[in-house]
Amino acid sequence: MFTRPSITALRSIALFEGGKGILVLLVGLGLLSLIHHDVQRLAEELVAHCHLNPARHYPRIFIHAAANVTDARLQILAAAALLYALLRLVEAYGLWRSRTWAKWFGVLTGGIYIPLELYDLFYHGTGANLFLLLVNILVVAYLASTLRHEQ
Repeated sequence: MFTRPSITALRSIALFEGGKGILVLLVGLGLLSLIHHDVQRLAEELVAHCHLNPARHYPRIFIHAAANVTDARLQILAAAALLYALLRLVEAYGLWRSRTWAKWFGVLTGGIYIPLELYDLFYHGTGANLFLLLVNILVVAYLASTLRHEQ
């Protein structure tokens, strides 16, 4: 499918993975900033700020979920975000340096999402779902191709 590994393509994937890692790290830090705060009140203010009706289905679910947030849950979510971000950043470093282990890691972690994305596309099919699936398939196929080339 792909003829020759390109350092530009690998580095583009590395930047994408690194970007995901940084984004999730920022989300985790945001979760930590909510500790010892009234998360339900913040959710209600956000719903009001966005001019959403709090009695509607999704805003009501959001406010209800925020009401059940505890400091311990926020810490667990922040720790999970930190772990995920660390994995993405390590993978990005390895891909940037064209390391074989990072390519394997990318194939495995990207491949895990494909069945989930297919399921989501089947039951909640949108253009965004299809786009994410296609990008993921291309990344996994490209990384697999580079691994095959190394053998």
